[in-house]
Amino acid sequence: MKVCVVGSGGREHAFATTLATDAEVVVTPGSAGIPGSTEKAATAVDADLYVIGPEVPLVNGLADELRASGRHVFGPGTDGALLEASKAWMKDLVHAAGVPTASYAAFDQTQAEEATEFLSTLRPPYVVKTDGLAAGKGVLVTDNLEEAENDARNKLSGVSFGNAGRRIVVEEGLTGPELSLFALCDGQQAVLIPTSAQDHKRLHDDDHGPNTGGMGCYSPMPDLGLDDLEALMDLAVHPTVVELKKRGIDYRGVLFAGFMMTKDGPKLLEYNVRFGDPEAQVILPRFEGNLSETLLEVAKGDLTSQPTVSADAMVTVVLASEGYPASPRIGDVIHGLDEARAIEGVTVFCAGVDSNIQGDLVTNGGRVLNVCGRAPTLGTAREIAYKAVDAISWPGMQHRTDIGASIEIDTNREGIK
Repeated sequence: MKVCVVGSGGREHAFATTLATDAEVVVTPGSAGIPGSTEKAATAVDADLYVIGPEVPLVNGLADELRASGRHVFGPGTDGALLEASKAWMKDLVHAAGVPTASYAAFDQTQAEEATEFLSTLRPPYVVKTDGLAAGKGVLVTDNLEEAENDARNKLSGVSFGNAGRRIVVEEGLTGPELSLFALCDGQQAVLIPTSAQDHKRLHDDDHGPNTGGMGCYSPMPDLGLDDLEALMDLAVHPTVVELKKRGIDYRGVLFAGFMMTKDGPKLLEYNVRFGDPEAQVILPRFEGNLSETLLEVAKGDLTSQPTVSADAMVTVVLASEGYPASPRIGDVIHGLDEARAIEGVTVFCAGVDSNIQGDLVTNGGRVLNVCGRAPTLGTAREIAYKAVDAISWPGMQHRTDIGASIEIDTNREGIK
């Protein structure tokens, strides 16, 4: 089988590496750090299966275009991609499906005063989200009402995020541990990928600093069993698929559900219509069986395989450029990559890299490398990952030192209801 992976980041490198165990893989546009990369557009590549990694080409209709020419695609069309493209649309859909979520209201660019008035009725923390895509950076969570009001005004005016922010969603703030759950959907049913993951969004240790696309991740989350995950499927994912079908949406791809485990029970935070980045880097390598055949079943609308993953744990640490996320510096030569990859249990995925005229791998984005450790336990996986991090350097390299350091979820619960 020949598989075309669309994208150029660490998630796509993880896809390509895992799929290559059973298939021929090309990656478009890929990067200097991803084997099999091609400059050909996906529509110009002849393949048996197309796996679209990032959200932007999904929202822009690439899956629809490929399907219109008879290709098999893992990834939803523009109708299903609205789950991520519009937070207001997603909230309305899950509300109709009866899924527990934070109370909310949506406002457009003419309703700045209404938005600030609504914020004043809430208790902290205050949550202000761009309705459109913002590369994982369009969410403000703050205890400061004035900061939230200013953020709402800046988004609605287009100052902060352009057109993506000219409509916003204001939500009640939820507190508790977060978790990520992934399910494969073939248009008729959703099937759990039986593991969980937890991302670290803030730039600095102890969850300080600005939001990012993700600074690290670990999987699985301890004290969350298969029964807990299936309960979350029943709570949110299965009702969502039913509602999608009611609306005539044939959703084929992955449903990435983010939950907050509040004192009042789990609540859905949001859906993404693609694998998370960096969550994919700690889930895909642990996939057991033939991933390409499983994804092809999804693309054909007939998922019969039961996804399974290794019981091993993985931790990934994101290495970022100086200036990330506001204005990352590029072009710095990366040192120590071979030494890091030589450590047993280590995989390094390339997220934002290029090569210079000397053939050196250089930084070419905000998030540059995903350094992954794999071991039977989370603690050992974390040690391995950070040992590899210590081997890598470039001027201004930044990373968190606490990924997975407080691995826990509320164990004082009787199970997910």
